[in-house]
Amino acid sequence: MKAIAIEPGTTSSSLIDHQEPQISSPHDVKVKMLQVGICGTDREEALGGRADAPEHSHHLIIGHEMFGQVVETGKEVTRVKPGDFAVFTVRRGCGECVPCNNNRSDMCYTGNYKERGIKELHGFETECVVDHEQFIVKVPVSIKSVGVLTEPMSVAEKAIDEALIIQSGRLPEVRYDNWLKGRRALVAGVGAIGLLAAFALRLRGAEVVGLDIVDENSKRPQILKKIGGAYIDGRNIETINIDDEHGEFDFVFEATGVPSLSFDLIDVLGRNGVYVMTGIPGGERPVCFSGEDIMKQIVLKNQVILGSVNASTRHFAMAIDDLEKARNMWGSLVDEMITLKVPNTAFMDAIHQQSEDDIKTVIEWAEIPE
Repeated sequence: MKAIAIEPGTTSSSLIDHQEPQISSPHDVKVKMLQVGICGTDREEALGGRADAPEHSHHLIIGHEMFGQVVETGKEVTRVKPGDFAVFTVRRGCGECVPCNNNRSDMCYTGNYKERGIKELHGFETECVVDHEQFIVKVPVSIKSVGVLTEPMSVAEKAIDEALIIQSGRLPEVRYDNWLKGRRALVAGVGAIGLLAAFALRLRGAEVVGLDIVDENSKRPQILKKIGGAYIDGRNIETINIDDEHGEFDFVFEATGVPSLSFDLIDVLGRNGVYVMTGIPGGERPVCFSGEDIMKQIVLKNQVILGSVNASTRHFAMAIDDLEKARNMWGSLVDEMITLKVPNTAFMDAIHQQSEDDIKTVIEWAEIPE
């Protein structure tokens, strides 16, 4: 079978022939790949950035944002059946710590986890994959056209979920399901994950403002506005002046990976607010900021600064639920998040072709059945 592979640490990538995986356990599920999304991690890997090949392999099959259809199952599988649409999660536990042994490898203590398409496990940019039933989540037929958005949506879901858990645990008037209603949320970076976070936040009743450095009439800000959000062009305002002109925010969702901006944005956070960082910076860029002012603010305003990465099967299920709700509320606007589809033979175009209006590029391995 065909697969897209890189040689970690180099800029070498190619469409290779790879042995087709087979069911070897009663709990295995074999999935035919339909679509795989491209994100910044894939592009970083293809340019020689962070990536680790499996043991005894010189190459790594990339891709972690997958969507496919079940073609075969082991005899003890109960969650899915052949013909179902489904996604696999990304991370596999270390087998050593409590979270990993309870299917929460996203909270691994040891750091010895593996990740499909990123760290020591082949990914999903291939014709078919086999994995354990534990890591599969069924996707309804009703959202098969946007099923490939499940993994990036799961990242947003986990970040929001953690904020809600914290707030419901420390504020006496707050329930998990009501804190965001009517609250002001700033989404920094309206790329794929940022926009998906905006969808999730609007579904929970938050007032959403997006911050980026693209023209207001371009595609990403326009999608944000169509779901009831507002937009700030970061080129037209100093970060430390955002709260003066637009007010403070109860929740900040950071999806830029730009260290200087990320730390400056703490300034816009309001009293008892939560700030979740999801962006991972590349390179080495020193950051200068007023530590004294930031420490005073965080302490005196009871603020929470939180890092969030990866997602559990629960967050994948939440992502699927919210994608379905978003389709019901805003129709095909969710589909507009997928801005480019290319065949697997043109994968280099998918990796290198980006524009201001690009949101999510998808590699197509097979047609989605009617």
